[in-house]
Amino acid sequence: MELTFDWTLYWFMFPVSMLVATTAMVSGIGVAAMFTPIFLIIFPGLGPEYVLPSAVAAIGTALLTEVFGFSSGFVGYFRKRLIDFKGAWQFILLAVPVGIFGALISHQVDGNALKAAYATLMIFLSYVFIRHQHEAEPGTVDLGAETGSPGPDDGSVGARDVREKREITARDGTVYRFHAPRQGRGALLTSFGAFLTGMVSVGIGEVIMPQLAKRNRVPVPVAAATSVFVVIVTVAAASFTQISTLVAEGGWHAVPWNLVAYTVPGVIIGGQIGPRLQGKVSHRAMERAIGVLFAVISLSMFWLVYKGLGSAH
Repeated sequence: MELTFDWTLYWFMFPVSMLVATTAMVSGIGVAAMFTPIFLIIFPGLGPEYVLPSAVAAIGTALLTEVFGFSSGFVGYFRKRLIDFKGAWQFILLAVPVGIFGALISHQVDGNALKAAYATLMIFLSYVFIRHQHEAEPGTVDLGAETGSPGPDDGSVGARDVREKREITARDGTVYRFHAPRQGRGALLTSFGAFLTGMVSVGIGEVIMPQLAKRNRVPVPVAAATSVFVVIVTVAAASFTQISTLVAEGGWHAVPWNLVAYTVPGVIIGGQIGPRLQGKVSHRAMERAIGVLFAVISLSMFWLVYKGLGSAH
């Protein structure tokens, strides 16, 4: 019997998606970081009719939604001329193939294992976002702030840093000067984030933003815009892999299109609002709030895993 969708079931996700995408654009993290727990934690509490077919379906839907949300955000940042394209490609060339591999692996992993991996990543990211670190002020970089001599693989900025000095002039006339970012030892972190993005829908934006803003001290507006560009390319590749695999295994009804119908337009609008708020919201306050949210998400997801393991016995 052919399945049919209730196209009004997820109507509330339109305003929720706008809020999620706006927050993601301002902070530089992926929208899937918040959509996946909404799908896996909140939906089951609303009633059995809201539950998605599987954890993989939730992850695939989150990634698909993120593609549109970050595409909208990308357009906003592109118009503001804040993206460091040259700095982004070194991250993209590594992240895309690893993200595709992670997406393929996710279809072979147990749902509880996927949730546990997601919860573990969330608790780690919570620590990263809450921990205070010095970061460059928008539009400035103190080239002599570090006294150590960076090694060939060190991404930090030091007094004897010989990397290319880069300059970006935003559409509003603000000039951002900084050293050309590089991965160095951060390549392992990029690979890990990309793999987790393909497997559990979150990771790449959360590891790219700290590398740019904190490790390389790229001005925050440029770091956020560049992070969005890296995320959209990586997530597009992982999303295509996830959705095409879901359709191949379960047909078109394996994807909850009645949910996508509300999340996609919501994130497109939110993706335009977010860049307009960049610089108007304290980045440090945003980081702390996201860190606390990620801690709550992690504990909730671990509880779901515990319940799932208990019901299996």
